Amino acid sequence: MTPSTPTLATRWEPLPPRVVAELLGPSSARWWLSGGVALDHWLGTNTREHDNIDVSTTIADLPQVVQDLPAPFSAWAPSGDGVVPWAEADMDADLQPIRIHDDATGAWVMQVDVEDGTDSLWVYRRDPRLQLPWDRAVIDVDGIPTGAPEVQLVWKALRPRPEDDADKDAVLPELSNEARAWWEHAILTIHPHSSWSIHVRTPFAPGKASWNRTRR
Repeated sequence: MTPSTPTLATRWEPLPPRVVAELLGPSSARWWLSGGVALDHWLGTNTREHDNIDVSTTIADLPQVVQDLPAPFSAWAPSGDGVVPWAEADMDADLQPIRIHDDATGAWVMQVDVEDGTDSLWVYRRDPRLQLPWDRAVIDVDGIPTGAPEVQLVWKALRPRPEDDADKDAVLPELSNEARAWWEHAILTIHPHSSWSIHVRTPFAPGKASWNRTRR
């Protein structure tokens, strides 16, 4: 191992969304902001601190995303308790997230998550029953492709952490009625045992949480 070889303990210096867009914008691959940073970008404000920044792509587009990274950025895949250069890893959608390293500063700057989809549809990797047209699943927010907020909250619903609860409380009141109805249906269908499902409105037990009230 050389001094420049990163480890899982290497420090993070996440790139801002605008810099990510400048970095990946020239690529022909499909990519989009995801996770908590995507939610804050959609909201137009930073609601909390973020330890990293996530970008998503598909397994078909991942090689192009990596290939289009300019110097001094390099891609690394998880391997046991460490990481290996992405080029030496098996092509496997489960081998993720791919971490992007800035070889000049010695810091992790971005991680790439692999999601499922067809040419026309985004498909939830945990349950293919959940699908959306790409123009619903990934939206343009200030010129940056961004995962739709209702989709990001489905990802966070399986085992929500405190930061996920904070994201949910910030985002749900701002969703359109259509987006919120889709999210509620997705939670009840795909993640009925989520701790969030108890707050989802149904014809039998309307939710009482403030974020379930009719949007003004």
